Amino acid sequence: MTAGRPDIGIAVIGSGSMARAHAYGYAAAPLMWALPARPRLVVLCGRDAAGTQRTARVLGFGDHTTDWRRAVERADVDIVDICTPPGVHAEVVRAAAAAGKAVICEKPLTASLADAVAAVDAVTSAGVLNAIGFNYRRLPAIALMRQMIAEGKVGTPQLWRSTWLSDEFSDAAAPFDWRFDREMGASTIADLGSHLIDLAEWMIGPITEVCAQSQTFTPYRREAEGDGLTRVSVDESSSALLQFAGSARGTFEVSKTCVRHPCDFAVEVNGTEGTLLFEYARLNELRYGAAAEPRSLYGMRIIRAEDPVHPYAAHWWPIGQGIGYGASFVNTAAELLAAWPDGPWEPDLRTGLRVQQVCAAIESSAADRRWSRVPSS
Repeated sequence: MTAGRPDIGIAVIGSGSMARAHAYGYAAAPLMWALPARPRLVVLCGRDAAGTQRTARVLGFGDHTTDWRRAVERADVDIVDICTPPGVHAEVVRAAAAAGKAVICEKPLTASLADAVAAVDAVTSAGVLNAIGFNYRRLPAIALMRQMIAEGKVGTPQLWRSTWLSDEFSDAAAPFDWRFDREMGASTIADLGSHLIDLAEWMIGPITEVCAQSQTFTPYRREAEGDGLTRVSVDESSSALLQFAGSARGTFEVSKTCVRHPCDFAVEVNGTEGTLLFEYARLNELRYGAAAEPRSLYGMRIIRAEDPVHPYAAHWWPIGQGIGYGASFVNTAAELLAAWPDGPWEPDLRTGLRVQQVCAAIESSAADRRWSRVPSS
């Protein structure tokens, strides 16, 4: 790192897999991007003191704590990065904003719509920079997909199709933990689906109405210790029809019970002049077919989104080497740090609130078994 650049002190709240992903993003960002400031991993906060100490040492944090309030209040912390379960997000956001710290929050913004409103009010009132963790926007192929839609490469979008399938809950014998508790872990609609809803509105525009269904296939899970059973309060699988402002329509499906689907999501846009398809299993590729091409070339071509002309690709490896999941966190950290300290940061917590409004409408529609309108943003 070049001398003379200011340090930006980072506190990460939460010590699980997302904390590791975010820490990796900060560590690698200066290696891949030319940044005006250096991220410094000041303190990691977790519930288990010994485990947090080990994780902090491995990830390169200077300190660790089990008290997130102490981390937030430190004078050498500029950014509070929240990687806890969603039910804890709002409280930490409010405290960080009150302390004048910039806020980065994992998705979904919170576990309830009321808490999401409170979180946005807090950062708005305090006037602090804030961002929500929709990291998939910063994969080259997905960013290219959005760019091509904006450039009219598919004409007028007519249909949006999205799925996110995993097998996280497919084992009915898996014990109960916070992921099965709606107040702590949020719904599957919000957990997995928030990424899809964000991409939908980012690429196509506002969703105005939804019609949904949900199912919990294993209504009770055994307690981690003992023989008791605890009721599962989250959906395990949900789907919805989407109506966008204008003429576009869409479908949305999320599930945590699809055997041998580890983390499979796909997004497709069908327009008047073409089709674009992204599949996460081939995350460096984008499939594209245009109506204007001669019928002798009928079908869809594969675009390798790795050339320096493609979004983000110039910061990474030579074409053909590909990038992985971690690059989305590196690109996110780099773009936020590049805009320090004046901003703006995108997407921000208000975007997270907007996505949560759509998710809440989907949840309401599934519960009431009817079409549900989404408030205008």
